[in-house]
This record gives sequence, C-alpha cells and structure tokens, in this order.
Amino acid sequence: MQTSDFALVRGLADTRATLTEWNERPGPVVARWVAGAFAIAVALLFSVWLIAVVSVPDRGVAFLNLGDQPDIGQVLHVVGRNSLVLALHAMACVAGFIAGSSLPLEAQRHSGARRWVHEKAGPLAIAFVVAATTFSLVTQALVLGAGAASLAAQLDIGPGLLLIGVLPHALPELVALFLPLAAWMIASRQRDWHELLAATVVTVLLAVPVLVASAFVEVYISPGLLRWLAG
Repeated sequence: MQTSDFALVRGLADTRATLTEWNERPGPVVARWVAGAFAIAVALLFSVWLIAVVSVPDRGVAFLNLGDQPDIGQVLHVVGRNSLVLALHAMACVAGFIAGSSLPLEAQRHSGARRWVHEKAGPLAIAFVVAATTFSLVTQALVLGAGAASLAAQLDIGPGLLLIGVLPHALPELVALFLPLAAWMIASRQRDWHELLAATVVTVLLAVPVLVASAFVEVYISPGLLRWLAG
C-alpha cells in the first residue's frame, strides 16, 4: 500500500472514529457549532445593518415575492441560492481536512524539495481557505447591506426595523449556513484537522432541513410581516 493510499484509509478511519465518539455525546459538539455559527450570524447581521444605514438605496430594485403570490418555485429558488453558500462553507471543512490531516501523511512518501512542497502546501491551503471565507463574508455583508437599504426605502421603514422583520427566517438560515464554518474554526483552533471530514457531513445534514424550513418562512411569512411593519 502506498502512503497516498494509507492517507485515504487513515482519513476514513479517523472519520468513522470521530462519528462514533460524537454519537455517544452529540449535545456538546452540536452546541459548540451552533454557538459559533450564531456568533458569526449576529456579526454578519450587525454588519449588514451598518452598511444599510450608510448605503444609498436603489428604489428600482425588484425584490422576490414582496408583491407576488408565493409559490413553491420561489422556495426552490431560495433553497438553491443558499445551497451554494452552504457548499462553499462545507468545502472549507474538506479543505481543512486535506490540508491539516491528509497532506502531512502524503508528505511522508517524498523527500527533499517535494517533501518540503507538501509540508508547506497545508498551511498555504489553510491560508487560502481563510482568505476565501473572509472574502465570502465581506461580499455577503456588502450585498445584503445594499439590498436591505433599498428594501427598507421601498417599504419606508428603517433598516433596523427591516432586519427585525426578516429575523424569523434570516437568523436560523444564517446559523445553518455557518455551521460548517464554525466547525472549521473550532477544529482549526484545537488543531483537530482529522475531525473535519466528519464535521462536513454532520453539519451539512443538520443545515439542510433548517434551510428548507427557513425558505418556506421567507417566502410565505416574511413578506406579510414586512408589509405589516410598513403599515
């Protein structure tokens, strides 16, 4: 068996062992992820509010479902949009697993310059994930903030009241989206890279039903709530 094959087998063994350990006491593990994801979601919402306050609203922007009859097609649109973000955050977990767990094992089958490259590839890959994730969060804050400013202007309410109106779907949606990212942050701080493949699977499985439920709330409930807040 080559070292590269061993790295794969070792990774699968670590994943099975991690899942078995978590299955015995799932509460503390999930609670840490949810707490981390909640903190990120609150920080993002606060950033969105700040950006919305200082942004110039675009009253010509049309917003999905505010004036239309809600239907399942709109729910699928929201789920599809959020699935892309969830996939990005899940890939951060996978990349962390490869960079922090698999690459060090793969480096053992090389020597000299090639070994040095493999040893340095892990930290570089982790740095790239950090940069890509930061870019994603900043982009989301800017886009959502500008959209919130425009929607608040159309409804003739303040950005703060607007965010209160979307909290029933936005907060659980964001927490679900950030579960893989929270798992990545916790594992990276503790250098438990071998747990990240298991974390990818579990956090995605936890996030999907929450995202579907949040999409139904966003399409069928939130527009009416916003119109009620607007008077």
